[in-house]
Formats: sequence, C-alpha cells, structure tokens
Amino acid sequence: MTSQRGDQLRSLSIDRSEETATSGASILQVAGIAVLALIIGAGGSWWFTGRSGPAIESTPATPAQTATTTSSPATTPPAMPRASGLVASGYVVARRQATVSAEITGRIRDVFVEEGTRVEAGDILAQLDDERARLDLELLEARLSASRSRIGALTAQLEEARIVLERAQNLATRSIGSEAAVTAAQAQQASLIAQIAAARSDTVAAQVQVASQEDLIERHIVRAPFAGVVIAKNAQVGEILSPASAGGGFTRTGVATLVDMDSLEIEVDVNEGQIGRVVPGQTVEAILDAYPDWRIPARVEAIIPTADRARATIQVRVALDERDSRILPDMAARVTFLD
Repeated sequence: MTSQRGDQLRSLSIDRSEETATSGASILQVAGIAVLALIIGAGGSWWFTGRSGPAIESTPATPAQTATTTSSPATTPPAMPRASGLVASGYVVARRQATVSAEITGRIRDVFVEEGTRVEAGDILAQLDDERARLDLELLEARLSASRSRIGALTAQLEEARIVLERAQNLATRSIGSEAAVTAAQAQQASLIAQIAAARSDTVAAQVQVASQEDLIERHIVRAPFAGVVIAKNAQVGEILSPASAGGGFTRTGVATLVDMDSLEIEVDVNEGQIGRVVPGQTVEAILDAYPDWRIPARVEAIIPTADRARATIQVRVALDERDSRILPDMAARVTFLD
C-alpha cells in the first residue's frame, strides 16, 4: 500500500530535465533564424547596390561655399507703402454743386433737361415765359426810334436857324435889317442846339432802357453756370419759379441741381487724437462701399482748420487721383492713410 502511494506521487512530479532540454532547443532555433535573416539581408543589399551602380560619394561643403550660401540673401522687390493703420470713413462730395434758378420770378415755359443730362457751361436748362417782357422791349425800342427821329428834325431846324441868322446879320451890316431880327435868330439857334442836346440825352437813356430790357429778357433763360451733370430736376412746365421762396407750395426756387463730376472728392472725419498722423499731400487709399475690391489712389488735399466739438473730430478733404463714372456724389467711402 505504501509503495503504491509513492508511485502515484512520483507520477505527479514535473521532470525538470525535459524542460531544460526543450528550452535549450528553442534558444538554438531562434539564434539560427536570426543568423539566416542576417545572411539574406546582406545578400539583398549586395544585389541592389550591384544593380544600381556605384554609390555617389557625398562631398562635404567647403567653408567658403558655406559662407557664400549663408551670406547672400535672396533678392526682394522694393517695399511698397504700408498702411499706417489709420482708417477713416466719409462720403463722396462735390466741390462744385448748385441748384440753378432764375434771377426773376416767372412761369416756366420749357424745361430742357432731365436727370442724368450732361451739360456744358452756358447751355439752356429752362425758359420762362417772356411775352410781357418782349412787349415792353418793343415799346422801348419805339421810343428810342422816336428820339432819334426828333434829333434829326431838330438838326434840320438848326440848319435853317443858322441860315436865318446869317441873313439877319448881313442885313444888319448893310443897315437894312434890324438888330432885333439878329437877336431873335441867335436865340432860335441856341434853343435848337439845346433841344438837340436834350434829344441826344433822351436817346442815350432810351438805349440804356432797351439794353436793360434785353437783359431782363435774357434773365428769363436759365443757363448752366458750369459744365456738369444734372442729378435732380426740381421744377416742371407751368410752375412758378422764384429765386426766393414765396411760402407757397406751388412756387419753385430751383430748376435743376447740377454737379461738376470733375470736382468730386471725399470728406472724412479723423479723431482729434489721430490728426497728427495726417499731413497735406499724404498718400491715401480709398475704397467705396459699393465697390469693395476697387482701390482708388488719392491724396490728402486739405485739413479743415476747425474741430467738431460734439464728435471730437476734424474734417479732412481727400482728392481723388483717378476719375471714373462709377464714382457718384454721396457714396460712402473708407480711406486708409499710407506711410
């Protein structure tokens, strides 16, 4: 019984000799595989280097080459003006803009312009009714003609009086005529001379009246004071035009609003604390809100020598160096002052 238990215990124990032999064999297998991999790798490297040709030997750079490479910087384009960071907003305004009216009060007979019409200086914009003024002109011209005719009649009478005076003087010299006749002839001649002088003065006055009436008729015509574009038509045919408002809703004070497009510029407000960065003649880049991708070259025209107390700003006038039909009055703009 005791021997049977001993046999069972021996069967349950682990044989250390077999484990040692197995582990030794495993180590040998791993080492063999590593050696085989090294041999295969060496052969592959020889195969590829032999097929691709001899390797190129890299030559290290000399100190002179290194210095030349590091000391010669790349060529860069000339520096462009950079934005100073000072940006101001404003609007496009016209230095020459006028609401054209007549110098007299009258009824509008014709209007010859519409919005967008381009006119030259002296072109007719509107015509007032001048029928009564022309009738008065005809009356004055008739008076002028009568005055000139009167001068002619008096001149003929003066020639006759001169002849009478000469005859009276001859008779008096020969003691045939009386001295009274000579005196009467002299008085007649002097009177005619005075009448002719008065008639000539009346003629000059009549000429002035005619010229004044002609000027009055000319004032019934509304002309463009300068070349530009009509941006507003303020009156219609049949309305009463007056240079001064009469308080009535049917009285117009202007025919049309005219803008000189060549006088367009930008007015911006600059903060008082930044005005020292702005000088006359400074380069400016303007951008219209309507065309954000269009950069318009400009320059500072003038700095208005007064400040706005409420907003603490100073107005700056910016002249546009580029003229284009897309630039219109009252457009919003943003300008950047360049260094």
